[in-house]
Amino acid sequence: MIQITLPDNSRREFPGPVSVAEVAQAIGPGLAKMTVAGKVDGKLVDASDIIDHDAKLQIITPKDEEGLEIIRHSTAHLVGHAVKQLYPTAKMVIGPVIEEGFYYDIAYERPFTPEDMAAIEQRMKELIAQDYDVIKKMTPRAEVIEVFKSRGEDYKLRLVEDMPDEKAMGLYYHQEYVDMCRGPHVPNTRFLKVFKLTKLAGAYWRGDAKNEQLQRIYGTAWADKKQLDAYIQRIEEAEKRDHRKLGKELDLFHIDDVAPGVVFWHPKGWALWQAVEQYMRQVYRDTGYSEVKGPQILDKSLWEKTGHWQNYRENMFVTESEKRDYALKPMNCPGHVLIFKSDLRSYRDLPIRYGEFGQCHRNEPSGGLHGIMRVRGFTQDDGHIFCTEDQILQECVDYTAQLLKVYQDFGFTDILYKVATRPESRIGSDALWDKAEGALMEALRRSGVEFVIAPGDGAFYGPKIEYTLRDALGRQWQCGTMQVDFNMAERLGAEYVTETSGRAHPVMLHRAIVGSLERFIGMLIEHHAGAMPAWLAPVHVAVLNISEGQADYAAEVAKTLRNQGLRVALDLHNEKITYKIRKHSLQKLPYILVVGDKEKEAGAVAVRARGNIDLGVMSLEAFSQKIADDISHKR
Repeated sequence: MIQITLPDNSRREFPGPVSVAEVAQAIGPGLAKMTVAGKVDGKLVDASDIIDHDAKLQIITPKDEEGLEIIRHSTAHLVGHAVKQLYPTAKMVIGPVIEEGFYYDIAYERPFTPEDMAAIEQRMKELIAQDYDVIKKMTPRAEVIEVFKSRGEDYKLRLVEDMPDEKAMGLYYHQEYVDMCRGPHVPNTRFLKVFKLTKLAGAYWRGDAKNEQLQRIYGTAWADKKQLDAYIQRIEEAEKRDHRKLGKELDLFHIDDVAPGVVFWHPKGWALWQAVEQYMRQVYRDTGYSEVKGPQILDKSLWEKTGHWQNYRENMFVTESEKRDYALKPMNCPGHVLIFKSDLRSYRDLPIRYGEFGQCHRNEPSGGLHGIMRVRGFTQDDGHIFCTEDQILQECVDYTAQLLKVYQDFGFTDILYKVATRPESRIGSDALWDKAEGALMEALRRSGVEFVIAPGDGAFYGPKIEYTLRDALGRQWQCGTMQVDFNMAERLGAEYVTETSGRAHPVMLHRAIVGSLERFIGMLIEHHAGAMPAWLAPVHVAVLNISEGQADYAAEVAKTLRNQGLRVALDLHNEKITYKIRKHSLQKLPYILVVGDKEKEAGAVAVRARGNIDLGVMSLEAFSQKIADDISHKR
């Protein structure tokens, strides 16, 4: 007898080996119809897989997250089925699941077009309507090779070559189409009805730009149409918020082919940048950081000492002068160590905190560049704390409090926390790692936040906390970090005098709150849909006259507000006031002031708030107080 224990601890007995699907059928036909796969003793398996021992079983349905991932993976295989029917000479590569969807990489003699994508989607619907079973066959490795040789699937053969130790592999048959996968997959195409192909893109074999170029078809799949509609709505909203689109509409920045991956900031965009930078500069001052500035170009020998030259050379911009090799810095850390070691330090001086708005350059692949979110030239709000082991905990507690306040001021209140712990390959004693990991976890506990552990995800030189923001659309952005480093200060010879007059290497804490200012500003633009809170707005207020008779008064109002430190746009164009109001409303300004004869006579302004909200007529002094209050409260 085989005894199956279900999640509610109830048990079912079967006279012999039984499939997941048969267990589901024994429980009830309704469950059987919804069964996507199973989880046997914690391992995902196909619904057709046989259980031949006493086991714990969870039936996986489309309502489960695992079920949804399986549906997406199977829909990727369905892409392959449709593509091979429509374009028989195409060669299939890989089709993994990604967040909220999937993609399939394909080699084909010409670029796919939107019309091709529509045809593929239509053929997929036709195949789903046939309601066919997806058949799994565990196949000996030699036979798998013959299957893909006979089909001319060169890339599949390369993938098989990468797995020399596999004796047998799972082949999944969609009628005449066959694909290789660890699975599990859906048992029938009826589970794949709710899907949509979303876009075409380029890709490279094995993700390496040196290899041949492939085509990538992206798609999404869901358990029901309501979920798909909600996803499409989120995507449409994300497109409206796209920082590249808004950057152009709001005249904030542009990127030009003469400087790929580097940003040209326009006056309004630079005003937004300065609002962020000056705010962060005040944070430095308020929390005991000394602002420093390191050089852009550093000798090759330094990067050899840090290990970057050996391990990161391809991502660095290098140059030569007078037979010496240099590199544009990809990070600020080594420069801060050199500043620390430029003088004799005592334990009494620690902790020493350096902050820098350091400009860095990394030779990112051109295909990975994305607006101002992924660039080659960027500026970090980079900070490094040089401290003793015993000071790690308090520094991390203080940093988390500082970070939470900053994110809240920028409008981010939903934050996820992760502690990445020691990897197998690492430096430093276990006792040192115990202390560092314990300090990071205790810092988060004292901050009153929940966190998850990412075992083995720390760097070889120390553990770290990762702070991830969730924006207005629920998207996650890994942003801040606090990283413990036992290595770099020692590697570059930084020391301090101990209480016993000996010498010791300081612990180095790498921390960034907003990280890359370019990327963070892109996040802000999308989070706020370009409608920045007043304190961040590139232009706080526009002053508009109705006719020529109020031009002097409008200019006087603008001057008064500018003298109060506000960023003001003055529009004296001879155009209809309705046109001018609309024009400045599209710029998402916090306030628009309109002055006509009545306002001029009364020394007042007619105030419109963002969203076409009419606040009526008020004195200039009252308006000044109102916007000053908005700014001081970070609204």
